[in-house]
Amino acid sequence: MSSEMDVAGPTDVLQALADPTRRAVFERLAQGEATVSEITAGLSVSQPAISQHLAALRRAGLVADRRDGRFVYYRAEPAGLAPLVDWITRCQTFWQSRIQRLSTLLHEMDEHSQ
Repeated sequence: MSSEMDVAGPTDVLQALADPTRRAVFERLAQGEATVSEITAGLSVSQPAISQHLAALRRAGLVADRRDGRFVYYRAEPAGLAPLVDWITRCQTFWQSRIQRLSTLLHEMDEHSQ
Protein backbone atom coordinates (compact mmCIF):
# COMPACT_ATOMS: atom_id res chain seq x y z
CA MET A 1 0.00 0.00 0.00
CA SER A 2 1.32 3.40 -0.86
CA SER A 3 -0.44 5.59 1.71
CA GLU A 4 -2.73 5.56 4.72
CA MET A 5 -5.61 6.56 2.42
CA ASP A 6 -5.37 3.36 0.36
CA VAL A 7 -7.86 0.62 1.08
CA ALA A 8 -6.36 -2.77 1.85
CA GLY A 9 -7.11 -5.51 -0.64
CA PRO A 10 -7.27 -9.26 -0.14
CA THR A 11 -3.54 -9.59 -0.86
CA ASP A 12 -2.69 -7.07 1.86
CA VAL A 13 -4.88 -8.89 4.37
CA LEU A 14 -3.51 -12.31 3.41
CA GLN A 15 0.08 -11.06 3.65
CA ALA A 16 -0.58 -9.52 7.06
CA LEU A 17 -2.19 -12.69 8.40
CA ALA A 18 0.34 -15.04 6.79
CA ASP A 19 2.70 -14.48 9.70
CA PRO A 20 1.78 -16.68 12.71
CA THR A 21 2.76 -13.98 15.22
CA ARG A 22 0.56 -11.40 13.49
CA ARG A 23 -2.31 -13.90 13.48
CA ALA A 24 -1.78 -14.44 17.21
CA VAL A 25 -1.74 -10.67 17.82
CA PHE A 26 -4.92 -10.21 15.75
CA GLU A 27 -6.65 -13.07 17.58
CA ARG A 28 -5.58 -11.62 20.94
CA LEU A 29 -6.96 -8.20 19.99
CA ALA A 30 -10.20 -9.79 18.79
CA GLN A 31 -10.75 -10.66 22.47
CA GLY A 32 -10.44 -7.00 23.51
CA GLU A 33 -8.23 -3.94 23.58
CA ALA A 34 -4.66 -4.25 24.78
CA THR A 35 -1.47 -2.26 25.04
CA VAL A 36 1.79 -3.40 23.43
CA SER A 37 2.98 -4.52 26.89
CA GLU A 38 -0.14 -6.62 27.42
CA ILE A 39 0.22 -8.21 23.98
CA THR A 40 3.92 -8.88 24.54
CA ALA A 41 3.19 -10.58 27.89
CA GLY A 42 1.16 -13.26 26.11
CA LEU A 43 3.76 -13.99 23.43
CA SER A 44 7.44 -14.88 23.41
CA VAL A 45 8.27 -11.92 21.16
CA SER A 46 10.05 -8.66 21.96
CA GLN A 47 8.12 -5.43 22.39
CA PRO A 48 9.75 -3.81 19.31
CA ALA A 49 8.78 -6.87 17.23
CA ILE A 50 5.18 -6.64 18.46
CA SER A 51 5.16 -2.96 17.48
CA GLN A 52 6.31 -3.91 13.98
CA HIS A 53 3.62 -6.58 13.73
CA LEU A 54 1.00 -4.07 14.88
CA ALA A 55 2.17 -1.62 12.21
CA ALA A 56 1.74 -4.30 9.52
CA LEU A 57 -1.73 -5.18 10.82
CA ARG A 58 -2.66 -1.49 10.94
CA ARG A 59 -1.52 -0.97 7.31
CA ALA A 60 -3.74 -3.89 6.28
CA GLY A 61 -6.70 -2.30 8.08
CA LEU A 62 -6.92 -5.11 10.64
CA VAL A 63 -5.96 -3.10 13.74
CA ALA A 64 -6.82 0.36 15.04
CA ASP A 65 -5.49 2.23 18.04
CA ARG A 66 -6.54 4.93 20.47
CA ARG A 67 -4.40 7.00 22.76
CA ASP A 68 -5.35 7.50 26.41
CA GLY A 69 -2.75 9.64 28.11
CA ARG A 70 0.60 7.99 27.63
CA PHE A 71 -0.92 4.63 26.74
CA VAL A 72 -1.92 3.40 23.30
CA TYR A 73 -4.62 0.76 23.17
CA TYR A 74 -4.94 -1.50 20.15
CA ARG A 75 -8.05 -3.31 19.00
CA ALA A 76 -8.93 -5.64 16.14
CA GLU A 77 -10.90 -4.17 13.26
CA PRO A 78 -13.03 -7.06 11.99
CA ALA A 79 -14.19 -4.88 9.07
CA GLY A 80 -10.59 -5.11 7.84
CA LEU A 81 -11.34 -8.72 6.90
CA ALA A 82 -14.00 -7.56 4.39
CA PRO A 83 -11.68 -7.62 1.33
CA LEU A 84 -10.72 -11.20 2.15
CA VAL A 85 -14.34 -12.23 2.77
CA ASP A 86 -15.40 -10.59 -0.51
CA TRP A 87 -12.65 -12.42 -2.40
CA ILE A 88 -13.59 -15.77 -0.83
CA THR A 89 -17.26 -15.16 -1.67
CA ARG A 90 -16.41 -14.45 -5.32
CA CYS A 91 -14.30 -17.62 -5.48
CA GLN A 92 -17.02 -19.65 -3.84
CA THR A 93 -19.65 -18.36 -6.29
CA PHE A 94 -17.35 -19.05 -9.25
CA TRP A 95 -16.54 -22.61 -8.19
CA GLN A 96 -20.07 -23.48 -7.11
CA SER A 97 -21.40 -22.56 -10.56
CA ARG A 98 -18.60 -24.53 -12.26
CA ILE A 99 -19.19 -27.58 -10.08
CA GLN A 100 -22.94 -27.41 -10.77
CA ARG A 101 -22.30 -27.24 -14.52
CA LEU A 102 -19.88 -30.17 -14.31
CA SER A 103 -22.41 -32.18 -12.32
CA THR A 104 -25.09 -31.46 -14.92
CA LEU A 105 -22.74 -32.44 -17.75
CA LEU A 106 -21.77 -35.69 -16.04
CA HIS A 107 -25.41 -36.51 -15.41
CA GLU A 108 -26.26 -35.87 -19.09
CA MET A 109 -23.31 -38.00 -20.22
CA ASP A 110 -24.44 -40.79 -17.92
CA GLU A 111 -27.98 -40.65 -19.36
CA HIS A 112 -26.69 -40.76 -22.95
CA SER A 113 -24.46 -43.75 -22.25
CA GLN A 114 -27.33 -45.88 -21.03
